Amino acid sequence: MATPTIDPTLGPVLARTGDERAILDAFLDFHRATVLRKARGLADADAGRRLVPSLTTLAGLLKHLALVEENWFVRLFAPEPGDVYLTSQADAGASFTLGPDDTVEALAAAYEAACARSRAVAARFDLDHVVPHPQLGEVSLRWVLVHLIEETARHAGHADILRELTDGETGAI
Repeated sequence: MATPTIDPTLGPVLARTGDERAILDAFLDFHRATVLRKARGLADADAGRRLVPSLTTLAGLLKHLALVEENWFVRLFAPEPGDVYLTSQADAGASFTLGPDDTVEALAAAYEAACARSRAVAARFDLDHVVPHPQLGEVSLRWVLVHLIEETARHAGHADILRELTDGETGAI
């Protein structure tokens, strides 16, 4: 039986012998890129079409994940005056709600910008850096990175299913 090949250019593969930070960053960036790939190439109407009972759409996932990045990295680790960490179910629901200017291109660009800002903020702190959290008490950067890997990966799975339901395109990445 032939051994399946793994794309050697994938971030998690490249970081497989790296230190903890390199591995965490590589997995988070991999899942971020997967979500973007699942949404790109679709017409705005297709990306915004509801295929499940919830508000979850491909376009909505991009909007939601941009807010998630902002909330967990910027508002916790580098808050600006007046920044409020969002915690309500209403805020979570609103993050999936699309407006007339929410095109795939605009949402993807906003998500990419949020990810870049998150990377820049996270790079300023070591993994053991702890910040106050309004619901959990305290969280470390390590915990936030693992949480964002989990959340982004979960939504990448949603995006994979929604893309298949939209136009039949499949694939893990």
